[in-house]
Amino acid sequence: MVDAGQREGRVTAKPHLLGVLAGFFLATGLVTSAMLVTRAWQRIAESETINVTGAARKNVRSDLAVWQGNFSVESTTLLEAQQKLKNDLRKVEAFVRASGLTNFNVSPVTISEVRAREKGSADFEVVKTVGFRLSHWVEVRSENVDQVVQLDRNSPRLIEQDVLFTTGGLQFIYTKAGEAKLEMLADATRDARARADQIAQQGGRRVAGMRSARMGVFQVNPLYSIQTSSEGNNDTSSLEKTITAVVAANFAIK
Repeated sequence: MVDAGQREGRVTAKPHLLGVLAGFFLATGLVTSAMLVTRAWQRIAESETINVTGAARKNVRSDLAVWQGNFSVESTTLLEAQQKLKNDLRKVEAFVRASGLTNFNVSPVTISEVRAREKGSADFEVVKTVGFRLSHWVEVRSENVDQVVQLDRNSPRLIEQDVLFTTGGLQFIYTKAGEAKLEMLADATRDARARADQIAQQGGRRVAGMRSARMGVFQVNPLYSIQTSSEGNNDTSSLEKTITAVVAANFAIK
């Protein structure tokens, strides 16, 4: 037979057990919450990045010059026009060789009819062939850039020799652009890292490493020009040029 004291002890033991269990679950919940918060902050920290753009510029002098010109003759007969063109071709070839340049090409002859309108019977106009026009293109390519420039300046001398010559102007090319691009990409990447370090330090952080990089288009412009194009510029009008390389990089910070 259970007396009243024992019954009272059992009754008071149940609330104590419930309190212990409640405390245990509460502590477990707090620990779990703390772990989740810590992991969340870790994910946020790991995902923190900065995007920067690095650039590298290099001034170069073109190492290849291209010069083009056109000369033509006209005559009432095709045979006479052909003979005149041969004479003018000899003059042009001699002019180029006298400049110290031997690497040149002459295009095949182009023939076109010279036509004129005349009044026919009953006031009708008729188109007649009154002559022929024959022409050649000449092109000079040389690494002796200064000689080609001088050749272009002296081209009016051909007119003094009764050659109907029209210069097509000069083109200047930097043939080592491909090699320069590899070097400049590395320089642009280093510039991007330096910019990222500076930005991170201002915020009391450090750069953990580069996560990705994307190469931009190259710009080949006249000297000191900062013109840009989505497809990239490739200037051929200037002897002196500025090449610009751009890299867009993404860095993780910590």
